[in-house]
Amino acid sequence: MVPLSFADQEWLLTEGRALYWPREQALLVADLHLEKGSFFARHGQMIPPYDSRETLERVALAIRETGARRVITLGDNFHDSDGSTRLEPHACGMLEALTKAVDWVWITGNHDPDMEARCGGTLVEELAIGGTILRHRAMPGETRPELSGHYHPRVQVTVQRRHIRRPCAVISANEGADGRPSGRMILPAFGAYTGGMNAADPAILKALQPANAIDAVVPAKGRLARFPLWRAG
Repeated sequence: MVPLSFADQEWLLTEGRALYWPREQALLVADLHLEKGSFFARHGQMIPPYDSRETLERVALAIRETGARRVITLGDNFHDSDGSTRLEPHACGMLEALTKAVDWVWITGNHDPDMEARCGGTLVEELAIGGTILRHRAMPGETRPELSGHYHPRVQVTVQRRHIRRPCAVISANEGADGRPSGRMILPAFGAYTGGMNAADPAILKALQPANAIDAVVPAKGRLARFPLWRAG
């Protein structure tokens, strides 16, 4: 895990694409897309059906790594609203164990607006904690601190002529209405079968306006690597 200053608070970004909020003892993960494999199988594209198990194992690892007492998901928890009905018994048992071990809150997304919490947890559309807004999709024009997912950002870097693409968080910096440092963050997708969008895509940059600066950040060998994406003026 690497320390990250954001919205006048200290956070920890894990190597496994999760964000830990020490003040709230909360682990935040975005875009699990559970049961994406079974969704594609229903439409004739046969891929290994164990993505939910793999994703939940990674969540369990992040909980142990951080000591989190709470897990908050940032939407697109299942690949579709019926995904919870397809969760096979072993994966459902894994999820039930996790939702009993911690205070688990599901924020719903555009893929799963009507999902049911069949294996535990509490459902909400968005959440406000201590002035920070947690939702699935960044809201253009938002000036309060905000955490979201949806875009699956990835950054591409060239190292010794090799092109490397890695999931990343995207952070905007600005000032809040009270003049204190504020900002907004889009988390990387956490799920096993999630792809990615270029972090500098105009859709991402537009979603994070207004801003003074927008950067991609990636944990790398115990340090935070930062890549400028956009600057005002």
